[in-house]
Amino acid sequence: MFRTDLRWWGFCALALCLITASAPTRAQLRVEVTGVGSNQTPIAIAQFQVDGGPAPQDVDDIIRADLTRSGVFRMIDTGNTPIPESARVDLGDWKSKGADAVVVGSVAKLADGRFDVRFRLYDAVKQQQIDGLSYLSSAAELRLNSHRIADRIYEKLTGVRGVFATRIAYVVQLSKTSFELQISDADGANAQTALRSREPIMSPSWAPDGIRLAYVSFETAKPVVYIHTLTTGERKAIANFRGSNSAPAWSPDGKMLAVALSRDGPTSIYTMNSDGSGLKRITNSGAIDTEPFFSADGKSIYFTSDRGGGPQIYRMDPSGGNVQRVTFNGDYNVSPRLSPDGHTLVYVSRRNNKFQVQSLDLASGQEVGLTDTVLDESPSFAPNGRLLLYATEVNGRGVLASASTDARVHTRLTGPNGDVREPTWGPFIK
Repeated sequence: MFRTDLRWWGFCALALCLITASAPTRAQLRVEVTGVGSNQTPIAIAQFQVDGGPAPQDVDDIIRADLTRSGVFRMIDTGNTPIPESARVDLGDWKSKGADAVVVGSVAKLADGRFDVRFRLYDAVKQQQIDGLSYLSSAAELRLNSHRIADRIYEKLTGVRGVFATRIAYVVQLSKTSFELQISDADGANAQTALRSREPIMSPSWAPDGIRLAYVSFETAKPVVYIHTLTTGERKAIANFRGSNSAPAWSPDGKMLAVALSRDGPTSIYTMNSDGSGLKRITNSGAIDTEPFFSADGKSIYFTSDRGGGPQIYRMDPSGGNVQRVTFNGDYNVSPRLSPDGHTLVYVSRRNNKFQVQSLDLASGQEVGLTDTVLDESPSFAPNGRLLLYATEVNGRGVLASASTDARVHTRLTGPNGDVREPTWGPFIK
């Protein structure tokens, strides 16, 4: 009935699974900005001064790339001369060059091999410093701390928390019998393979703690829901009933999951504790009910159902009561995802034979198309609600893409061989 279900059953004929230990993937995603927003803030990010030996990461390049990818900033050329964090900065000169904000910094290698990373952020209009900090960083943490600096800059200049230090998960299909569940930085770098299999992996879903992932694996020649603890590599099957076990979604407190099961007939939605206990059926419509998603306050579950004759989005209480239809435009709307503030619902809609991501303001009922591609699936909000990650097809190959929630900024993440699918954006790192 739904595109995801059709893919799952098409995969069932593949060979038996082969799971290996976690290992770094050989290829990284590359980011291509295919659209930019309006009203961008002009910012100058000078080359950081490097002392004591080369650093394994170019901190200023990572910061610059993060802010560019957000679509909120426009880079002002700073030339090739490093400007250290301790320098006296002529803010009037930078303002005359068109910069509203200026970033300078230093990276010093210490005797113990660690790096002292320092930066200062200036408001060139108000002629004052508005932020500055130092990080004592190992070589392995240098990229993460670069993302953290970008997050601080983004928040100071926009008032919204940055998401550059968060992670994403996605599935790469390398061949008919080779699938990988990968975890990477939000920009696609530093990718690690959490799971390899000769059978499909579907529907990864981050727990609120950012440590566990629930997903569907076909490694036993049928769809089974697992929980995978990334820090230890421990995996546990929590939904392995007769028929299909699919579409896991975490409750906001991480204590419960909603899943779609066909154990008692047509696919219905159930809730269970995160250890697999306490199974409870909450829909019983006689139709296909699938793709549950909890609201951030835990008071509602959004889901896809064809109970009205075609797939549409519905909302219900966590107990299964008070069911209400939410989408009315078009005859095919699937994969609901609610924004962190609970104001906006996004989903994949078929219009004019194109599958694209639509955004619905729940208060006004206004609908806006967010994507400019035509075979979109698996939308996932960034934890600050400002960007949306999704999968699409370009030249017959699955890639990841992102769009701003005002539809003005579009980026594309490409790189590894094979089809890249099923993205999900992780929570803020505590």
